[in-house]
Amino acid sequence: MSSFNVSRDNSGEAWFRIGRFDVTSTVLLVALGTLGTVVATLAAGVANALYLDPRLVLSGQVWRIVTWPFVDALSLWTLLSLVLLWYFGRDLEAQVGRRSMAALYIGMWASLTAISLVVHLVSGTGQMYGLGLIQFLVLLLWIAEYPQRPFFFGIRAWVVGAVLLGLQVLLMAASGRLADLLTLLGALVFTALMARRFGLLSELNFLPRPKAPSAPRPARKERRAAERRASDAERIDQLLEKISNEGLHSLTAAERRELEKLRQRRQG
Repeated sequence: MSSFNVSRDNSGEAWFRIGRFDVTSTVLLVALGTLGTVVATLAAGVANALYLDPRLVLSGQVWRIVTWPFVDALSLWTLLSLVLLWYFGRDLEAQVGRRSMAALYIGMWASLTAISLVVHLVSGTGQMYGLGLIQFLVLLLWIAEYPQRPFFFGIRAWVVGAVLLGLQVLLMAASGRLADLLTLLGALVFTALMARRFGLLSELNFLPRPKAPSAPRPARKERRAAERRASDAERIDQLLEKISNEGLHSLTAAERRELEKLRQRRQG
């Protein structure tokens, strides 16, 4: 029997398994990031062709919109980002499921890409590559979901999150990277709204609650059947009222056939 098989887990925690190893949305993302880092390290020309640069995108290199998260230079920070993404992303995915987590990752990528393109085109500068920002968004999302969990040296998670976010904002502002700062803050707001939609951040009351699903509209066939039954019942009442007022002999032959047909249809 092959060691590669589709997951039968109804909880939706894994897309498939390789042996006993569950491949989830987070594992897939980390694997793609690791592969991209290795390729970018071994072939610098590949990395130069794949990172996000708004000006190059406008010149026709639109593939950069998709490829930029998977291109990064090999470094201790890159490896740490991949480990943190796997650790905290896996914890969130266990709560919301593989599909919702995949949608969250796609939303993070889409918001970072769209905001970066707009902001950096206006400012005339800016490049973006690697999973570092997505990892940072996942870390902040995990902290917002579990603010009271102990972190480093028993410090509460919300304190660590506030310090990390504050340092990031100060560093970007001090170095004049206002475009990067706007991109991060915009993506953070979008990620929070998406996470709330998928059932996370339920304790943050200042975020808008997702709308309750509306009742499904009846199918056209069922609606027509209901309208016909109502019309039949109304016509039967009219004929029975005529019989009650004037007697059975008052019905014409056509009306008698109609009444019989309506009675059979109602029974059927």
